[in-house]
Amino acid sequence: MARNPEKAQNGNKMTKEKSLIVFQDKKIRRVWHDEEWYFSVSDIIAVLTDSKDELAYWRKLKEREPQLVTICHGLKLQAKDGKMRYADCVNTKNAFRLIQSIPSQKAEPFKQWLAKVGYERIQEIENPELAQDRVKEYYELKGYPKDWIDKRLRGIAIRQDLTDEWKTRGIKKEEDFAILTNEISKATFNKTVQEYIQFKGLKKKSQNLRDHMTDWELILTMVGEKATTDITISKDSEGFEECKESAVEGGTIAKNTRKELEQKIGKSIVSKENYLHLTQKKKQRQLPQEK
Repeated sequence: MARNPEKAQNGNKMTKEKSLIVFQDKKIRRVWHDEEWYFSVSDIIAVLTDSKDELAYWRKLKEREPQLVTICHGLKLQAKDGKMRYADCVNTKNAFRLIQSIPSQKAEPFKQWLAKVGYERIQEIENPELAQDRVKEYYELKGYPKDWIDKRLRGIAIRQDLTDEWKTRGIKKEEDFAILTNEISKATFNKTVQEYIQFKGLKKKSQNLRDHMTDWELILTMVGEKATTDITISKDSEGFEECKESAVEGGTIAKNTRKELEQKIGKSIVSKENYLHLTQKKKQRQLPQEK
């Protein structure tokens, strides 16, 4: 079944019930982020080692194998006191990498269990084209035009390249990714992501902003994010502040393109048009048209 790309940026459809799973009577916390599940590192360690202090075990493991830090992502999970706190998490692919570093008789049954809960994602890791096919199928079933789908898929790839680059430069927290994304959006469209969502009349958390962009909005988003990636690499930006500066510069390049185009065509690229309107047109047996 096809899934909605970038759900994590728009509030997640995943329920709280699905954020907690059980392996051999032990609970493992997980969170839906960047279109895949991320699992708590400390919970995985607790399952595999029966350690009374999984956090201490994790600290020693990082000291022994510091490269493990690079496969983790700081995401908010519910702590024992009920509060949401940042914790080290790994996706399905990197969970397998983590397991290799933990001697345990439970390793094999845990990998089999993990393969089951993350089956679809594992398929995509082994065959990236399969992931793209699923996304394409999702939009085709929604009724999007083929040329729009092609742009959307390319935009997803460019976005992934950017977030991967940010991760290598010290960006770990979910809120930092959101702030950097907002900097690009503000520079490009003079609107934050949330302001854009409201501008387009999207009210449900499941309604992804980029799924409601016109062709030109998608293209300019790609320009801003691709420019940000290249500038980040060129300037060798490190840490949040330097990456933020590169994000503004990348978005500014997209803004300049937008303004020049708007001057030529005599209308604004920033549009209230959204897929909700396209759906209504489809009900009237009309082809969706970009504004």
